[in-house]
Amino acid sequence: MRFVIILILLFPSFALAGPMKVIGEKGKPSEVTRTITIKMHDNYYEPAEINVKKDETIKFIVLNVGELVHEFNIATKEMHIKHKPEMMMLVENEILLLDRVDKEKMKQMAKKNPSMGHTHSNSVLLSPGENGELVWKFSNKTKI
Repeated sequence: MRFVIILILLFPSFALAGPMKVIGEKGKPSEVTRTITIKMHDNYYEPAEINVKKDETIKFIVLNVGELVHEFNIATKEMHIKHKPEMMMLVENEILLLDRVDKEKMKQMAKKNPSMGHTHSNSVLLSPGENGELVWKFSNKTKI
């Protein structure tokens, strides 16, 4: 099975529900074997391709160098589809905007619905100019 990291521009079609074991799990910083910097531009991402080894733990340093909100996410296609309603709720509540994420509104909404806090171990949601990190242990060899 081929796994992909889907790098999403504003309206993602991804999900976090489902068996994470298929693609891996949150990695331990002490087990990182490689660090990769991901640059999210508005129309493309760098690097375009990454070869991952089975049981490799990678630290991703994610930079949003574009002018729009972007998300870096590790998931299966099915997981992405199941996550779409959460992202749409962020848009509908004016938390996820084209050029920023209203983190204060996000915190308030998370008090009512914890999944709206968007604190998933397999994703980084960034406004333009922001950066974030994600450590992931892959369960299979793959090209992403």
